[in-house]
Amino acid sequence: MTQGDRVTNVQPDSSFATDRVPQIWGKVPPRNKNFTGRTDLLERLRGGLDNRVTAVVPHALHGLGGVGKTQMAVEYAYRYRSAYDLVWWIPADQPVLVRSSLASLAQPLGLPSAAVSGVEDAANAVLDALRRGEPYTNWLLIFDNADEPEELTETLPQGPGHVLITSRNHRWAGVVDAVPIDVFTREESIEFLTRRVPRGITDENADKLAEELGDLPLALEQAGALHAETGIEVEEYLRLLGEHTSQLLSQGKPTEYPASMTAAWALSVSSLNEKLPEALDLLRYCAFFGPEPIPRDAFSKALPGLSPQLSKLLKDPIRLGRAIGELGRFALARLDIPARTIQVHRLIQALVRDEMPEAEHERLRHEVHLLLAGYTPETPTDSSNWPRFLNTLGHLEPAGIAQCSDPSVRRLCLNMITYLYSTGDYSSAQSFTESFLEEWAASSGADHEDVVQLRVEQCNLVRELGNYGEAARLGAQTLAVAEKALGLDHDTTLRALRGRATDLRASGDFQQAHQIDEDVLRRFESQFPDDDLNIWRAKNSVALDHGLKSEYANARLLLEQVYLEVLETGKAAGDPASYLNIYTGLARAVRLGGDFSEACDLGEDAYAFGIEELSPDHPWTLRTGKDLSIARRRAGDYERAQEIAEDIHQRYVRAFGIDHPDTLAAATCLANIRRTTGMFEEALKLAEDTVRRYPRVYGADHPYNHACAGNLAILQRVTGDPEVARKTDEAALAGLEAKLGRDHHYSLTVALNLASDLAVLGENESAYRLCSGTLRRFRALLGDDHPVTLSAAANAVADLRAVGRDEEAEALFADTEQRYRRTLNLEHPDAKVFLEGRRLDADFDPPPI
Repeated sequence: MTQGDRVTNVQPDSSFATDRVPQIWGKVPPRNKNFTGRTDLLERLRGGLDNRVTAVVPHALHGLGGVGKTQMAVEYAYRYRSAYDLVWWIPADQPVLVRSSLASLAQPLGLPSAAVSGVEDAANAVLDALRRGEPYTNWLLIFDNADEPEELTETLPQGPGHVLITSRNHRWAGVVDAVPIDVFTREESIEFLTRRVPRGITDENADKLAEELGDLPLALEQAGALHAETGIEVEEYLRLLGEHTSQLLSQGKPTEYPASMTAAWALSVSSLNEKLPEALDLLRYCAFFGPEPIPRDAFSKALPGLSPQLSKLLKDPIRLGRAIGELGRFALARLDIPARTIQVHRLIQALVRDEMPEAEHERLRHEVHLLLAGYTPETPTDSSNWPRFLNTLGHLEPAGIAQCSDPSVRRLCLNMITYLYSTGDYSSAQSFTESFLEEWAASSGADHEDVVQLRVEQCNLVRELGNYGEAARLGAQTLAVAEKALGLDHDTTLRALRGRATDLRASGDFQQAHQIDEDVLRRFESQFPDDDLNIWRAKNSVALDHGLKSEYANARLLLEQVYLEVLETGKAAGDPASYLNIYTGLARAVRLGGDFSEACDLGEDAYAFGIEELSPDHPWTLRTGKDLSIARRRAGDYERAQEIAEDIHQRYVRAFGIDHPDTLAAATCLANIRRTTGMFEEALKLAEDTVRRYPRVYGADHPYNHACAGNLAILQRVTGDPEVARKTDEAALAGLEAKLGRDHHYSLTVALNLASDLAVLGENESAYRLCSGTLRRFRALLGDDHPVTLSAAANAVADLRAVGRDEEAEALFADTEQRYRRTLNLEHPDAKVFLEGRRLDADFDPPPI
């Protein structure tokens, strides 16, 4: 049966779907048992979706607050759930919540858990799975309270399923098919009230009440709840409603909300205050959270700075439970018992805030900040804490938390940025950082410790997003402020200094970067215990510097030490991203040192860890996968290497775009394996494009640009243009020597390939001189048995034979053969090329900076 067949067979007027429940049902609010009417609108909505069962069809429901847009979407989900395998609810009033909600769908779709994955990457993986219809083609996503259409452009899923949007913004009608929703008809109002109050209201009285309340569904819900709770007579309710409405209008209120809603709300609040004043106090606090579900545990403990009344309530769990229950019974809040959340309609929140003086706003808002800070853990890198950070995320902006200067609240803000960074959600982290910076710098000054720490985070995010020039500019400014304001040895200053070393690597100055990283490490070691993450991260940076200077043995030794220390202390689980970074660095150092099989073993385990703990699309998992592909290629496992390289490159392009430095590194890896497997034209096209893009990221003189040009030269030669290859290699070698000198691995790699260009062009003596000198330097740098040294020896054998020095050639051949036998073995592809008397090419893969 096709999806169209299944959907068409659903009866549009069925009020309950009892035949089938979706396999995935997530975050949909509880069904309103008093939902009434709207049958024609639901049928119109269903018909619109039914016409587009194989394409994305975003629909928008719009109207004034309180007319029932969200409730209609909830009812649609329940009424037609048998048509779907997956139904998922997404709060859409803040872009960051959309990404987070999409990411939380990852685990149900068979992707890594959203609780341990990067939000941005997990959301992209979910969108890709929905687009492909794997594993489900019959899906429904509901985006609730969307605002501007442009904000959802990148997050509306394409594919075979359905999309439903609720919004107050009428612009959606010009973007997608729209089903306008208004207040109830009078018949629907009467039906609703008689269902809400099954005993005690006649059709006549329901008609009067609906007339006075303007048929506004939210106001009717308030009135019905009050009647059910207090038994108030309709005549008395109408009298009080009239008095409150007249009072409100005489005061010039409300200007934004329907008078009927305001008056109905005022009556409910008055009755609630008489029954349980603490419940009204609690409602006032809820008005300063966001309109998203509030975690019940945010009210779990009394904290310093809270009012005596709230502290007393929080210390009495029985009284607190009753207060929360009363909010639900009076329809002033929706309680989701299984999820343990409290949700207050944004219109009710606004009405609550409006009736309080501004000074009271400030006090309550500040106490909400304290509640959020008390609810959110102190260790944002620990993946077990990420669900709580996710629950807090949607309340930060509505609560105005950036304006608070309390130390605990500032820590929450900084921790939230670290959480978003750790999960790979760089764009959201950057957005929050910029908003916090604006407020904090204005209120506390540019040299305040919190502001400087925030600027360090900003620099790190700009680097991760690949904007190295901007990062260097901001980093230099931040370091100068930190040194002056905080001192040379403050941990924030040292982190800024470590960032400066990263900027130097991005500019190609590996030597100075190494000097700074060694200095940072010494200073951290003088202040922190040996098992502090700051020290481990600093050692990781020093090891990276060793690798960039061709000191692979030193890099390996240092990273082995760090890796064992992390394992022994059991801190890997507390910061999986940092652990993966260290683990991958070790595998890379082992591979660069020439131990390809060991690098594959380490890389496979590290990659599996990254996929399980941080998702396949997390930036650091992608780096691990790229390095594993390189190790597999070096080890001669071309099939596995190409499989990984193709996948990683696609993921990078999707997640970061084609110009991100990590995407370019992945493209280089892919071009290399394509060349290795004989896909010369495909490799040449990709290498040419990558070489054109590299200078935009690093600048024209960076070693990576020249070394990647050397890769291009190999392809130019093997596709029949050795003269062009020679010129490319000569320019690349000149650039590398100017930056790194002749005795660097990168320079020697290009020199080795240039000798091959000369050999193909018939300049055998020149080829031999260059190759033999390069062999001598490789032996001094990497040792006699390193695979690249053996490649130089293999080429030197060919050169000796070409110039007629057969005796020397045979001696070198015999020595090289024995070394291949002891190291890679004679079945390795490189050894086979050598044994056949052909030349070997040496390529380059740029490591992360």
